[in-house]
Amino acid sequence: MCMAVQVFAKTTVSHARIWPAPDHTRLVFDISGDVSYKTFMLTKPERLVVDIANAQLKADLRHLDFKGSPVISIRTGPRNKDDLRVVLDLSRSVSPNAFQLPPRGQYGHRLVIDMRDKKSSDSQRLRVKKTVTDHKSRRDIVVFIDPGHGGEDPGAIGSSGVREKSVVLAIARKLKAQISRQPGYRGVLTRDGDYYVGLRQRTELARKGGADIFVSVHADAFHKPGAKGASVFALSERGATSETARWLAASENRADLVGGVAGLSLEGRDTVLAGVLLDLLMTASLKASLDVGREVLGSVSSVGELHKKKVEQAGFVVLKSPDIPSILVETGFISNPVEARRLKSKRYQKQIAGAIKRGIVKYFNRNPPPDTLLAWQQEVATRSAVVRYKIKRGDTLSEIARENRTTVSRIRQYNGLSTNSIRIGQVIQIPAS
Repeated sequence: MCMAVQVFAKTTVSHARIWPAPDHTRLVFDISGDVSYKTFMLTKPERLVVDIANAQLKADLRHLDFKGSPVISIRTGPRNKDDLRVVLDLSRSVSPNAFQLPPRGQYGHRLVIDMRDKKSSDSQRLRVKKTVTDHKSRRDIVVFIDPGHGGEDPGAIGSSGVREKSVVLAIARKLKAQISRQPGYRGVLTRDGDYYVGLRQRTELARKGGADIFVSVHADAFHKPGAKGASVFALSERGATSETARWLAASENRADLVGGVAGLSLEGRDTVLAGVLLDLLMTASLKASLDVGREVLGSVSSVGELHKKKVEQAGFVVLKSPDIPSILVETGFISNPVEARRLKSKRYQKQIAGAIKRGIVKYFNRNPPPDTLLAWQQEVATRSAVVRYKIKRGDTLSEIARENRTTVSRIRQYNGLSTNSIRIGQVIQIPAS
């Protein structure tokens, strides 16, 4: 008599990658299929143990770079003959979270281990400095800049292998630097390295950081390589409506609303009234998003082609903040070989960053938040006699300041000048002494 014996093939762990971030570290295993697994912590010394059932290791883990992570070393070995045990030796305690991801894009099955630092917090990491002027605290306008994708998520990939996540991080860093050089402004990044930040977490970081505006930077892709040009998006009306419902439906967000969103407390309101108030807030935020989007789109048109000549609207998750004006800038088509080369160039990255900055500054010059340095400057201007002066050949700021009994620093601050450079024909305003 013959008996059939069913043999289950072992799951193979073929590759591993590690992505350190400021508040957590992500370890990713490429696996050949679904697995059963469990994780647990050991102390004295700190260790994280990952047991993977019916699995074998074929990955070379020696290439993993643990710099910037809590991982000191990694050890593996068989467990119960059929299982695989992975032990991470740690420098500090972490809160682990493990989950599987199904095949997507260039990746197959993955087992993800997130290790969140227990002592870190986003609010501590994103403290925003204030500017002190005239013995009074006048805060900066806070511009949150969000480089799309990151870490395990490369975003779109061009024909030459250029990755969206790398290009947009480079542009975002340049935008942050340019914003922060503008008097009365401060740029903050949602990520400043090659790691992934959840979509909802990006807007939460902006809210905790006191953002006045949220700018998500991306590079477009299309199945036809001829598509080209930059675009600017704001949230769609449909997206705004559904987001109001989502905020009211989620208990954790309801708690945020009770605490107050953008100074609007909904405590003690019934659900219908709370919905109306929140909808009004989102309507105002959407209008501001469209206004700043138009300014940015106009500035971007000066450095390259536009894909569309008006601000488009779509239901991007990162744009769904009810209390922060939010735009998404597609800086070009990475799927277009010509534009992919431009997106890789530092020159274009600087140009597109400068264009986005000019649009943002132009918007806030017309709509300064009330407690900011810019609002104070404009308030002073309405109360003081101001001389308009057109720069002529041979002029210097120091000479102009001396003749008008004021200082170079006051002229620079009043006109938003980051240096003493002026040009013939430029019109500046000279505040009264």
